[in-house]
Amino acid sequence: MKIERIETLSCDAGWRNYNFLKITADDGTVGWSEFDEAFGPPGLTAVIERLGARLIGLPARLHEQVYTTLMSPLRPMPYGMSTEALGAFENALLDLKAKSLGIPCHELLGGKQRSEVPIYWSHCASWRINHPHLYSPAIDDLDGVKAAGAEACAAGFSAVKTNLFIHGDGKVRQWMPGFGAPSHPGLTVDTKLLKSFRAHLEALREGAGPDVEVMVDLNFNGRTEGFMKLIRALEKDFPFFWIELDSYNPAALAYIRQQSHSPIAALETLFGVRQYLPYFQAQSVDVAIIDAVWNGVWQSMKIANAAEAFDVNIAPHNFYSHLATMMNVHFAAAVPNLRVMEHDMDRLPWDDELFTSAPQIRNGAIVVPDAPGWGIEPKEDALKKHPAKEIKGYLGL
Repeated sequence: MKIERIETLSCDAGWRNYNFLKITADDGTVGWSEFDEAFGPPGLTAVIERLGARLIGLPARLHEQVYTTLMSPLRPMPYGMSTEALGAFENALLDLKAKSLGIPCHELLGGKQRSEVPIYWSHCASWRINHPHLYSPAIDDLDGVKAAGAEACAAGFSAVKTNLFIHGDGKVRQWMPGFGAPSHPGLTVDTKLLKSFRAHLEALREGAGPDVEVMVDLNFNGRTEGFMKLIRALEKDFPFFWIELDSYNPAALAYIRQQSHSPIAALETLFGVRQYLPYFQAQSVDVAIIDAVWNGVWQSMKIANAAEAFDVNIAPHNFYSHLATMMNVHFAAAVPNLRVMEHDMDRLPWDDELFTSAPQIRNGAIVVPDAPGWGIEPKEDALKKHPAKEIKGYLGL
């Protein structure tokens, strides 16, 4: 079985586009994966299409050989979009291989360790504030944040995650200086931000009630001093499930973890075992977040295995479409050291119609499918009904 054709497809996803890779073998077997151009620099589609020509004629079921063949000439620039492209190829080839064998992808990964993958409600209140025309009910005040927490509780979730927001100074807005929104290169934290974010958390906590744990994602929106100022000011009053943040300094992150009473989760923007290893060695995190869409699920299993050697649990980074969700479900089902999986409950009105199936959520967990491959495929006719659009800015903001 040889690789015969490589195609990229995309569709409108509201404030971003969904992007997919389709690999077809010479016997007609098709493998699908999702890749992402929203959370990082644009241009990944072009990289995939240029590299894709090198796959034609290679053995479709030898995904590790294909990965190594493509990776070798990319060694001078091994990370970033090069690795994301390889991850997209690997994920589509895993789907193709599993379908050719008539088995679910989790069997290729060693078999499922669990039949349901626990999830938390990610971007709780966040999407309804940032994109009120897409996700309802729209949120424009603290009462809306409280209502979102109550909704999560009623839906049976054990944990929710939110982001930094400014309230009481005009329209509610997310604070993202780490991504240039607003431009605040010092990445410092002032009293105004602390007061506002405390009010945001109090509203979410009040709505969610005592049985739903709260997580915060600080992203790259601070330096070590700023992160510590936020943590020290908030964790006395909020028993966080975890505090999530991003840092490219293993020692600094280890210092933050040592000073924090709350678990620290991080590393979602890293690639491969080599980038993760210094953080494991420095004991920088309680939970290692892995982006299997970027890295490829097979490579992500290697990262998870390395994490387990350091007694660290992992959590899949997942804020994409249903296809990526199910790719992550197979990954999460197979790893022994799973903590929990990220999932966005706020969905676009047309999300379900784009795919042959949707995630089955039961009691705060996604059911692991046993259908061949990922157990889900994009519907090409449906994608065409929602043509991709030009995206300007970061995350649609």
